Amino acid sequence: MSISAEPKSERSRAASASEVSTYVLILAGGDGTRLRSVTQALSGDERPKQFCALVGRETLLARTERRAALVAPRDRVLLSLTRKHHSWYRDLVAARDPFNAVIQPENRGTAAAVLYGLFRIATRMPHATVVVMPSDQWVSNDSAFMLHAQAAVGIVEAHPEVVVLLGVEPARPEPEFGWVERGAAVMASWGGLSHVTRFVEKPSVDAASALYAGRASLWNTAVLVGRLDRLLFLFAMARPELVDDFLSIWKALGSPSESAAAERLYTELPPSDLSRDVLASQPEVLSVLEVRGVAWEDLGRPAGVAEARRLEAGASTGRPRRRDARTDCA
Repeated sequence: MSISAEPKSERSRAASASEVSTYVLILAGGDGTRLRSVTQALSGDERPKQFCALVGRETLLARTERRAALVAPRDRVLLSLTRKHHSWYRDLVAARDPFNAVIQPENRGTAAAVLYGLFRIATRMPHATVVVMPSDQWVSNDSAFMLHAQAAVGIVEAHPEVVVLLGVEPARPEPEFGWVERGAAVMASWGGLSHVTRFVEKPSVDAASALYAGRASLWNTAVLVGRLDRLLFLFAMARPELVDDFLSIWKALGSPSESAAAERLYTELPPSDLSRDVLASQPEVLSVLEVRGVAWEDLGRPAGVAEARRLEAGASTGRPRRRDARTDCA
């Protein structure tokens, strides 16, 4: 792996701070419409992909929680969920502190989901370091992938002004993924960390081929690490009206009136996307840390699920897996 170490004393301070201030926000509120035909055929109901075991025996959400446990304890892992999916996560959140379940009245996109989660964390730990993790991804090695997330936490703890995005070395010129174009290195002491030049979302086939051939671009995992105040600043710069909307329910957060306040807010809240509407509008303030030695797939479409299943089976058996294997939902 390409991550170089900070001096021991700085590394120790960062690790100590991380133990008490790192939170993880897992995004699990999407409707999974692009995979609906697959999940519905297999489960017999309308459950979204995050509540299905599309690769392996665990649901996507359970796998993501297992990764999250490598950087933060359970009581600092928040789940961003959507109310209409309640029947599929009811048992999951029943035994947890209500603080850890951010229940959105409706799905209004990833930007709103992240901002709601950030405000929830701010009520308890205003100076937290936050790791944002989508739940619809597959990685070949959880420990190796999360070691990069841990490195990003260390970078942020040592340099609070830095916001780090994890980018994966591309395996092919994929036009269905988001890409991040890298610029110059950020710090000599942190190998693999670069400035972000631009975001390219679902490029044309020719553009994807050029990005792949240029070797300066990475697949965007949308795993984001930053100090809470810095992340809120990014939102304030890109979508100030969205921040104002959530500030209107600030006093209600954590109180019995929060649900009703969020209901009123979401009634008029427009859809918004974290990568497109927040990050892509200000790439110059972001850094990207290259993840090497780990295979990664976005599970937003059937082809991604098939590839992830093939790769996982190949890793465990040493040979390619048949592509007609059954997929189960849990």
